[in-house]
Amino acid sequence: MIKPSTITAKEPITQLREFALAIVQGDSLDVKLSPPSLSPAEGQRCVALSDEAPGTALRLAQPGRPAELAIQPGRDVRVPSIEGFADREQRVRILHALANHELQAAELFAWALLAFPDAPSDFRQGLLHILTDEQRHTRMYIARLEACGASFGDYPVSGYFWNKIDTLCSPLDFICAMSLTFENANLDHTIDYAAAARRAGDHKTATVIDRVHRDEVEHVRFGWQWLQLFKREDHTAWQAYGEHLTWPLRPAKARGKTFHRQGRDAAGLDAEFIRRLEESLG
Repeated sequence: MIKPSTITAKEPITQLREFALAIVQGDSLDVKLSPPSLSPAEGQRCVALSDEAPGTALRLAQPGRPAELAIQPGRDVRVPSIEGFADREQRVRILHALANHELQAAELFAWALLAFPDAPSDFRQGLLHILTDEQRHTRMYIARLEACGASFGDYPVSGYFWNKIDTLCSPLDFICAMSLTFENANLDHTIDYAAAARRAGDHKTATVIDRVHRDEVEHVRFGWQWLQLFKREDHTAWQAYGEHLTWPLRPAKARGKTFHRQGRDAAGLDAEFIRRLEESLG
């Protein structure tokens, strides 16, 4: 298995592969959370990275991390339930877990850029765009942590996303797991967590979670659109989705305890897929 190495940001990164390597292998948050070079274009800020040298497929086994954020066994990581938002000490631990959730997502989208160098260019650029969103989400949650007097690394963190990489053998496997399961479930979780933050009087955190929710709608849309392009023509979207999930991932993991249909409607999922998802339990 390939082990992570130390990455330091010395020269400006210009290649997409080089950027992905830095995100996955980097052992400092400054590197892992630094967006790619940006340049003005028609009044916008756009990513300026070349994908001319995607290299050969590289499936890294684990991420580099600063020592205080080294991935721990799940049994050693305890995160309070959503009701903990009412208590400031528990809220900090929840925010810490949310920051790690987003950091893992950034690492895994970078991992996919390395694992699937032959994927369509538009797909790879979409992965990059989502990766930068995940970096921003992580930074926002860290800022809320610090506003509460805590630091990212104060508590043990799990590697739930990373534990699934052995089953992600194709771009379709990847989007079914990441976009249509983890991020799909977050369409529910973000609504519920934002509401819990507001009930606790933490409106700044609620605003951050609302922003994450809006981005997740677009991330789920990305997965849905590529599901249509990657799946077999004789398969429905639901059939293809189910066939490209490996236990313990399953449709029930793509929803929260409370199902919020509106996010799926906004992401463009069809009515049958949404109905099946809503009915998925256990």
